[in-house]
Amino acid sequence: MKWIASAAFGMEGMTGRDLKRMGMQNVRVLDVGGAEFEGSYYDAFRANLWLRTCDRISRVMAQFEARTYEELFQGVRAVEWEKLLPEDARFPIRAKCVRSQLMSPSDVQKIGKRAMVERLKGAYGIDWFQETGAVFQIDISIRNDMVTVSVDSSGEPLSKRGYRTWNGEAPLRETLAAALVLQSGWHPWQPLYDPCCGTGTILIEAAFIALNRAPGLTRSFAMEAWPVVSRNYEQIEAIRREARLKYEEGAKRALNVCGSDINPDAIELAKRHLRQAGLNGRITLETKDLRDVNRAGEPGVFIANPPYGERLDSTRAAHAIARQLGALQERHAGWTLCAFSADMGFEKEYGRRSTRRRRYYNGRIECELRIFEPTKELRK
Repeated sequence: MKWIASAAFGMEGMTGRDLKRMGMQNVRVLDVGGAEFEGSYYDAFRANLWLRTCDRISRVMAQFEARTYEELFQGVRAVEWEKLLPEDARFPIRAKCVRSQLMSPSDVQKIGKRAMVERLKGAYGIDWFQETGAVFQIDISIRNDMVTVSVDSSGEPLSKRGYRTWNGEAPLRETLAAALVLQSGWHPWQPLYDPCCGTGTILIEAAFIALNRAPGLTRSFAMEAWPVVSRNYEQIEAIRREARLKYEEGAKRALNVCGSDINPDAIELAKRHLRQAGLNGRITLETKDLRDVNRAGEPGVFIANPPYGERLDSTRAAHAIARQLGALQERHAGWTLCAFSADMGFEKEYGRRSTRRRRYYNGRIECELRIFEPTKELRK
């Protein structure tokens, strides 16, 4: 079976690399939207469980060209839905249209639903579907007149790890936080410090990586309710049990991950999230002004998502934080500093050019991860 691992802009390559490390077959990074791979239902479950930068896993049911609604209807109707959907299945439809002849998502939803009902009526010999059983979320995506029909196996987006039930101001998605950690160059044996930690998402994702904790370990996925999967639930539980054992072993490792924030309310939320993530006592948090941060011991990596845009009232305030981060790195010889910000004047205020940059979107805000590796002078 073909599957798509959807990922936000900038994270497609990381998702593809993780799929290859997991041993998935015929992995191909897509130009837009993630990566595709081939595998069984159990491979898809492992992908749901372990992928850190992926939004959802979907089974591809059909791909075809359609410039008219009749072509769309026939293409969707030709899918052997009865092999996956039971008689009582719930099958809502989402639609997305980009640069195509068919550009009405609501019409695509209606045509797709009618085509599926016609197919299932013939298969089950009934005229009315109660839709009281397991949910099979159908996605119909049309891009440049090419239609991809898929079924969402994840349910809630994979960024919903289950540990964050309270949100501070402008929260960072868990998948994006994991991407920032993975791109920073940090190694789990090094110290990591977030001087603008907010509600703790970057710190928690870093700890999950260091301790080999599957990001989806404590949540469920939509595919677990599908009859074709639930009939062999022992295999699903075996995969989850293996992930728990890996985390139990990884949890024995030393962890040097800490953070601070000037806002005491944010620190209180971060502590709640740590408890819910099972990391109580593993990460040190404190209320502290960025200008007062001083770390002793071996060099490590600072990762910061400082306030910007809607979180600040003025560009002047954003520039002041950039200068404070520049001073923070100057105080810490040998440390790398990674800053994620939408402030286009960040480097000028920081006082030097970044070593590397990566562009991502935080919601609809275009941002850059700027990585400042220590200069020879700072190392000295």
